[in-house]
Amino acid sequence: MDYKLELVAVPVSDVDRAKAFYAEQVGFNADHDHSPGGGIRFVQLTPPGSACSIAIGTGLTEAAPGSVVGLQLVVSDIQQARAELAGRGVEVSEVQEFPWGSFVFFADPDGNRWAVQEVPPR
Repeated sequence: MDYKLELVAVPVSDVDRAKAFYAEQVGFNADHDHSPGGGIRFVQLTPPGSACSIAIGTGLTEAAPGSVVGLQLVVSDIQQARAELAGRGVEVSEVQEFPWGSFVFFADPDGNRWAVQEVPPR
């Protein structure tokens, strides 16, 4: 039996602002934006090349906006990833080197925090 993580809810206070940030600045694909009724809005965004998406919206989670810490993306070139993010206006940290990889860090407009990692050669 395979268990595949394919969707993570990210709590935000302003869905349109967050959708613009993730799609236009971070570069995620905007896959779905549906309002089925009952105060629910479901927006799904997927990082390029990823099998896992994030969901933002209304009526999806009781978590407080900005409370998610530790989401992580993995890239093959941390310098290129940092340059792309910074070039799109994301406030991204300088590259930080650790024995377990090179990282940059950023947060969305609500303060949900992300790490981007280049895994070292094995």
